[in-house]
Amino acid sequence: MLKIWGFTASSNVQKVMWAADEMGVPWERVDIGGRAGGNRKPDYLALNPNGLVPTIEDDGLVLWESNTILRYLASKHGKLAPKDPAKRADIERWMDWQLSLLVPAMAPLFRGWTRTPPAERDPAALEKHRQAAVPHWTVLDQQLAGRQWVGGGEFTIGDIPPGVWIHRWYLMPIERPDLPHLRAWYERLLARPAYRKHVALPLG
Repeated sequence: MLKIWGFTASSNVQKVMWAADEMGVPWERVDIGGRAGGNRKPDYLALNPNGLVPTIEDDGLVLWESNTILRYLASKHGKLAPKDPAKRADIERWMDWQLSLLVPAMAPLFRGWTRTPPAERDPAALEKHRQAAVPHWTVLDQQLAGRQWVGGGEFTIGDIPPGVWIHRWYLMPIERPDLPHLRAWYERLLARPAYRKHVALPLG
């Protein structure tokens, strides 16, 4: 059985749990990192020398980096990814986009609102990060024009990395531009049971 190390509030762990459920892959989770701690202990560092989550073990393979795990699961189980190389590259670029552009803007905004006591928040910094995130969500809104999902007509692993962060975007008490294609995509995600179970949770 697939084993997942990580804590449930981690966006990267949520990606893997969500994907596994969408693919119908049985799994078990070891609570580690976050409030549970333990991710700097030698036995865990032997699995993942970065001390981060998630890490998986599957048929003897130990793997870390959440987007790589998604690619691996999709390849192994033949689900949530096109077989055609061009179509697969089309969806996977949005996974890399999430890491390289979206997260650097969204992560400090999220931490500032949910992990920082109100008295210690820096309103100017939060506004700066909010403004930095808007162009990225606008790009995705444009991609979704005339599409149900990031890659077109079918839900794929390309929807999962940005899909974790869109929930945070809509739940934070911030000003947001009207991006109708993005909002409609979020509503479609909310209709998916695995998304509601693992991602659409209270912020914190």
